[in-house]
Amino acid sequence: MRMTDLKPGWTVLTSDSQRLGTIKEVSQNYVRTSRSGLSADLYVPASAIANVTDGTVHLSVNHRDAGEMGWDQAPRTDDTLETSPEADLDRHV
Repeated sequence: MRMTDLKPGWTVLTSDSQRLGTIKEVSQNYVRTSRSGLSADLYVPASAIANVTDGTVHLSVNHRDAGEMGWDQAPRTDDTLETSPEADLDRHV
């Protein structure tokens, strides 16, 4: 699954099957996720995504750990989602 395949509105679940929130934005290396019941968004890194099924993103960390990872801080660098076909070709080399 590529980051470009993820869509806003999809559900994000932790490894212990708890709902973390909903995708608000997809970038090249993270998904900005609204947190269920909380005001601050989380910037979940692509490396924490374990699996994607039917509009649901499954993370490799549990709910408690997800809240303690420092993901409430926005990335410091530009992380615009690369959607050009050339970037996909380079990615597979």
